[in-house]
Amino acid sequence: MHLHPVILSGGSGTRLWPLSREQYPKQLLALIGDDTMLQQTATRLDGFAGSLPVAAEPIVVCNEEYRFITAEQLRATGRPAYRILLEPIGRNTAPALTLAALTVARENGDGVLLVMPADHVVREPEAFHRAVAIGLEAAQGGAMVTFGIVPERAETGYGYIRSGSECGPGVREVAAFVEKPDADTAAEYVASGAYLWNSGLFMVHASVWLDAIGHFNPAMLSACEASLDGAVRDIDFIRIGRDAFEACPSDSIDYAVMEKLAGAPELGIAPCVVPMSVGWSDVGAWDALWSLAEKDCAGNAARGDVVFEGTTDSLVHATSRMVACVGLDGLVVVETPDVVMVAHRDRTQDVKKVVSRLKADKRSQVYAHRKIHRPWGCYDSVDDGQRFQVKHIEVKPGAALSLQMHHHRAEHWIVVRGTAKVTRGDETFLLTENQSTYIPLGVTHRLENPGKMMLEMIEVQSGSYLGEDDIVRFEDTYGRK
Repeated sequence: MHLHPVILSGGSGTRLWPLSREQYPKQLLALIGDDTMLQQTATRLDGFAGSLPVAAEPIVVCNEEYRFITAEQLRATGRPAYRILLEPIGRNTAPALTLAALTVARENGDGVLLVMPADHVVREPEAFHRAVAIGLEAAQGGAMVTFGIVPERAETGYGYIRSGSECGPGVREVAAFVEKPDADTAAEYVASGAYLWNSGLFMVHASVWLDAIGHFNPAMLSACEASLDGAVRDIDFIRIGRDAFEACPSDSIDYAVMEKLAGAPELGIAPCVVPMSVGWSDVGAWDALWSLAEKDCAGNAARGDVVFEGTTDSLVHATSRMVACVGLDGLVVVETPDVVMVAHRDRTQDVKKVVSRLKADKRSQVYAHRKIHRPWGCYDSVDDGQRFQVKHIEVKPGAALSLQMHHHRAEHWIVVRGTAKVTRGDETFLLTENQSTYIPLGVTHRLENPGKMMLEMIEVQSGSYLGEDDIVRFEDTYGRK
């Protein structure tokens, strides 16, 4: 039996827009340190010395929109996922945990699951390991364990857990889950000493969770079982059956099970909480990131090429160009190649309102960055106008784009670095640095990198329609239609 890390990677992080976007959410970003939040989560149990060995490969539940970059980031940590389960539609955390529990139960008999959101920060890993070891003992005894953060302040952005009497060393009963309070109520919670921030971290035997969800929500369990029965393996991924999963009720772990356990003593499952102080944050908005970041003597935090003059207590994130700040106080400035966002630090929760407005207007900046990641590499749309678009394309060594054709555009390819293998109609030939070729409209073509270094190209598209949906794929290494 093993301790199985389960990483829930389904959030969109709208309050961290414009860095976090639907197709590239905050867990895929390196916001604190050099590793992304997903990578930090995948390595969070490194060095853990508990009573169960940790499974070397995590189970990840995520959205199919960012499946390839998720797999790539995990491989870069040296911990490729044991299974990456692709949800065809979001159904909250309880179905995600049910899918993971069924996977472990079917393939390993049983095991203890440590459920971790992919978009949280833990700055004190050793303290986290101690808390996990305490929770593991309770979970092995059949309890449903959550982890509560000892509050550092009266926070209105988090839900709370009211803890009860001690039920084991370092473990307390869960008396109640409480919604996000107003400021006065939050202050009362903190002063009482009985309330903890709800971290969204859980630990439970796979079999215990399945018994509980089967008791409280048999329709959810049945839908998850059917969706796994209808799952299809796709390279590194498990595509969950869409029809069955769409019929699955949507609910959180808290609401679906944890809050109901106290009223169901016949199950014999105790809801427990482990209080911990581990430098935790869910990095829910830009003000939280400012709190976590290293600052200069004036209270400023910067990432990228930033110049401060007479500026205090501000956060500036520059992605593609220099940002100069003069005479600012308490602001957040985030620059990307296609968006600049400026906000007061005490209004960063309202960024989600901007995202809602942009989504209603169908603005592309909500969904994706200018630079788009693909399994073969990435491309950056550096310029566009009427009937033309210019892209900077990078293809990883050994990778290949699909064999494809376009109805409405022609393409000019110029190799900047590396070697390109080009298929154009019935021809196949190599291009090296400073060489170019032309792909006429309607001609079948493919681009490959046969070399050992990154292939960089400039692609100039011209035609009556330049949308990404003007691609007819005939063959594709990555199983895309």
